[in-house]
Amino acid sequence: MTLSAADGNAILKENFAPWVQDLGLVVEETGDLTAVLRLPWSPRLAREGGAMSGQALMAAADTATVIAVSAARGEFVPMTTVQQSSTFQRPVVDADVLVSARLTKLGRTLAFADIAMTANGALAAHATTVYALLG
Repeated sequence: MTLSAADGNAILKENFAPWVQDLGLVVEETGDLTAVLRLPWSPRLAREGGAMSGQALMAAADTATVIAVSAARGEFVPMTTVQQSSTFQRPVVDADVLVSARLTKLGRTLAFADIAMTANGALAAHATTVYALLG
């Protein structure tokens, strides 16, 4: 049973720290092994020079993995990041970012994901994550 986008937004509200919620992430779509979140542009997330900070993008990728795992399992379960690798390919200035997470493997105790972050239709950053499923 895949969760709806509304269920994903409820998971965000109920299970994430206030500073993550301050990013303004919105679950736009979920699927059997996927989740798409929107990271709205905000000058608060920009670093010197006006581009969105890598820290905000990394937090969004990490969060999208949790929503994708929850969607695939049909519910939120305790989990923790084991590994995250990020590459930044172009700056994001004054644009929302779509954060598309796709699980490449969902096991009993580990989940692996590939995350593409796009702005204005172009790839801005890419991440891979590994999560330990605790529940």
